[in-house]
Amino acid sequence: MSTERGVNLLTEVALDKIRALTDSGAVIGEPIVLNNGCTAVPVCRVSFGFASGGSDLPSSKNVDMFGGGVGGGVTITPIAFLVTSGDGVKIMQLDTIGSTADNFVRTLPDLVDRIAKMTGKKSETAEE
Repeated sequence: MSTERGVNLLTEVALDKIRALTDSGAVIGEPIVLNNGCTAVPVCRVSFGFASGGSDLPSSKNVDMFGGGVGGGVTITPIAFLVTSGDGVKIMQLDTIGSTADNFVRTLPDLVDRIAKMTGKKSETAEE
């Protein structure tokens, strides 16, 4: 087996396993129905790292020898819940320290309400 073919095969198998771990069910979880009639849907941050490598090994016989390895890791961290109730949908963030994207998502509903007020239109949350 050639080095290129061996590394490609190792990489393909490892990435297939990572894809299986990081499907959409890992990012948006199964809904949880609470006793008060609300439904909470977990939202997670998924990150992963991956490395692979290989080499042809010297052989005294006329045999192709290959040695290679692959490694990876996946982290799934819950960051928020989407909570639905009779009042609508709210985002309940678990940590207050986050990236710029996290902060944008958290403040988006307030931003929409402010823009609606500035343009003279009322949103559903503004009426509450």
